[in-house]
Amino acid sequence: MVGRVGDTVSELALETLLEATLFGSGKSLSVKDLSESLGYEEDEISEALTSLQGTIKRRRGGALRIVEIGGKWAMEVRSNVAEHLPKETKTEMPKKLLKAAALIAYHQPMPQSRLVELLGQKAYDYVRELSQHGMIMRRRDGNTRRLTTTRRFSEAFGCPHTDLRKVRKWFREQVTEAGMFDGMESEVLKEVGEDGLVQSTLPFEDE
Repeated sequence: MVGRVGDTVSELALETLLEATLFGSGKSLSVKDLSESLGYEEDEISEALTSLQGTIKRRRGGALRIVEIGGKWAMEVRSNVAEHLPKETKTEMPKKLLKAAALIAYHQPMPQSRLVELLGQKAYDYVRELSQHGMIMRRRDGNTRRLTTTRRFSEAFGCPHTDLRKVRKWFREQVTEAGMFDGMESEVLKEVGEDGLVQSTLPFEDE
């Protein structure tokens, strides 16, 4: 199958192109993004991604894997390999995103409008970047969006859980010790309930 990358016709297999693209991009990409970049139909991209995911999973001793998070695809180091890497080789989340990420985990499912109240208009940029990194999911909820964390988010923060309730509880237990909010505690914690935990603005629904 021949595809078009920009203005150049490529005779490389689609799986090969996808693997190289995801590896080189360093961020998560949607099927639409990949379709526009590589010149293939979206259904061809989807089929090849699923096939590539299986191919990489079967590689004996492989260090990488292909994951789909929030409708976007990315290549990342396997968790059992990542824990053995030296600190210098690990990708760190930009500091400007840390507070937004922690707040989302702490309040999830968190209305985007609430995050804007806490962090100002820059919150929209933070949400977009976190989504591009595959760290959060955004779902429309009325006039705002509901923000929740992903499995990749838990791995990045060293959280041992992926279930949203457990992630939320874990972050609440870490806040005071880690000092994540740098003086924002009074604002963030003003909705504390009888159990001593912040009450989410939106009900936590089973997915």
